[in-house]
Amino acid sequence: MKRALLAVAVIAIGGCDINVEPTGPVQHDTQAIELDKSEMVRVELKMGAGELKVEGGSPKLMEADFGYNIPSWKPVVHYDSSSFRGQLSVEQPRGAHGGPHVTYTWDLRLNNTVPLDVVTHLGAGEARMNLGTLNLRSLDVNMGVGELRLDLRGSPKRDYTVKVNGGVGQATIYLPSDVGVVANAHGGIGNIEVRGLEKRNGQWVNSTHEHAPVTIHMDVNGGIGNIVLIAE
Repeated sequence: MKRALLAVAVIAIGGCDINVEPTGPVQHDTQAIELDKSEMVRVELKMGAGELKVEGGSPKLMEADFGYNIPSWKPVVHYDSSSFRGQLSVEQPRGAHGGPHVTYTWDLRLNNTVPLDVVTHLGAGEARMNLGTLNLRSLDVNMGVGELRLDLRGSPKRDYTVKVNGGVGQATIYLPSDVGVVANAHGGIGNIEVRGLEKRNGQWVNSTHEHAPVTIHMDVNGGIGNIVLIAE
């Protein structure tokens, strides 16, 4: 399945001009971005094809371990802290196209304390995002082709917004039960399944949202496939 998704990504990100590059031994690259005086940080992740894992728990702003067996696919990491708001980006190089037997993985750990706006653009593959411990201000997930598992279970200290734009495949989103949840969910060509929430006035809400000190505001737009919202 993983190789099939990567093969789809080759076509999706390459269009009609496909440059097939040979694979080699898997290389590993580790990078870290230190904390600075930025009061908030925008994190943008752009992966065309591969396996993405994101979680919290880093004492730094970010710690990353990249694995790849096409040398030109080495991820590009850039951080700008010229103002009170930092800008961190991790991006698959433009024009990176491969063939079969591709290995491409990102394992990222983000800081739990700094307020974050996280934006992801996913091409094809698998994404596992365990973000419940982060100090989120907003989250914007744009799916491609593949599978997304987004876990937001935790104890947030502030309201934040979540936008998920479905692609082709399966998305499972876990929500905490002890904070307020208000979700707008719109289906595409597929199904949106909701567990642990009830529908009121056209929105999906949990039983604690009216009196909860913290609320997650979610907007989900389905693509081709299934999206499952689970509040537990």
